Amino acid sequence: LGIKERLTGLFERNSIHLRFREPSIWKLRPLNYYLFANGSWYLAWGMQSVVFAWLVTLVLREPAEKVGFAQMALLLPGLFLMLYAGAIADRVGAARQAFWSQLLAACTPLLLIYSVLTDTFTYELLIVYALLTGVAQAFLTPARDGLLNYVAEGNIQRLVLKSSLTQFSCQIVGVIIAGFADQFGAPVILSVQVVVMLIGVWTYKKISVMVDVTPKILERKRLLYEIWEGGVTVFSNPIMRVVVIQNVAMAIFFMGAFMVSFPLVVREVFDGSSSDLAAVSGFNALGLVATLFILLRLGYIERAGRALLLAQGVGAIFLFLAGIAGSIYLFIACVFTWGLCGGLAMPMCRTIMQELAPPEQRSRVMGFFGFSFMGTGPLGALFVGYLAEYFGPQESIFICALSMLLTIFVVSQTTKIWDTKLVNGANEISAEG
Repeated sequence: LGIKERLTGLFERNSIHLRFREPSIWKLRPLNYYLFANGSWYLAWGMQSVVFAWLVTLVLREPAEKVGFAQMALLLPGLFLMLYAGAIADRVGAARQAFWSQLLAACTPLLLIYSVLTDTFTYELLIVYALLTGVAQAFLTPARDGLLNYVAEGNIQRLVLKSSLTQFSCQIVGVIIAGFADQFGAPVILSVQVVVMLIGVWTYKKISVMVDVTPKILERKRLLYEIWEGGVTVFSNPIMRVVVIQNVAMAIFFMGAFMVSFPLVVREVFDGSSSDLAAVSGFNALGLVATLFILLRLGYIERAGRALLLAQGVGAIFLFLAGIAGSIYLFIACVFTWGLCGGLAMPMCRTIMQELAPPEQRSRVMGFFGFSFMGTGPLGALFVGYLAEYFGPQESIFICALSMLLTIFVVSQTTKIWDTKLVNGANEISAEG
């Protein structure tokens, strides 16, 4: 026999030893891939949040009004697209939509990298970047939330907690990396952000192969009607309706203060740097993570509505204290405690919505949930930007804290959310009293 025939026979006789053995990482469950994809987005988002605030406040040194407008541009697409995106995800499949949305988000930092390296970076270019990133986030958010129930494997609240824990833990890492923007420059940090986003793109591709998340809709209804149908589902339920109201309040008063007032306080009151901005964001996320660890140990929270209102109320008090802090260290300590409260409020909101959402409308319902927070975020950023311009950054924090406390009081007195009780795994909720 010739050499070729001898080698062929050798390989055939020993083929069992020559087969490629797939590493265990490729055999992860859809749940693990989901958490991995979620973490990739928020690791990159942690970097983006610090670098974006650093560019507009400390590099361009724009006034408070323009800072608010820039942060509004980052969230503005969600105001117009998130409900539409939720309905699209129910049609085309959440994993597929998440894949393309994250791919768009991975490409947008290339615009800033090029402009900084070629000395063409301007405020207007930053606004274009913000709008493109906002479009990607508007389509990704309802798709990612719609995927959660498909990979939950049982206890939805526990997965919400795990997902939130992954989210904020990775965000802390991203914030720490972005804290070196002064030393390494924006192009280096943004390049890392692109790589992290692309890893998430690959992960969503794996999920789309492993999980069939395209709903079996026999009748192709008109898209606007499907959006309307999701809205009726949300607002006809008294508990989901209250959660949406509370989300709107958090977007305007809490997110507005965080995105606009906090960077301005760091710049104008404490004369801070990118590392100080990173410390504020990082300790806020650290507080969220600490609470999530405690919640995972406590187990299922039945009184989710009560926990939501208490967390928001205590958080508003510490937000007020952050507004009167006399040093950067005291300011960060208040922001950390504010984050502790957020670690309870945010997963309780998501748990209630996930538990009550009908399976065939899940992405649409979560689209309304995302819209109530991220979609109204631009209004909060613009509102707080004007408050900071006319009253000062610290004074704008006072106004936000007091407004949130007033909202909580009205909701607690006029709705039954305080007495609501979740039934674990039963997709139902009861109200007492």
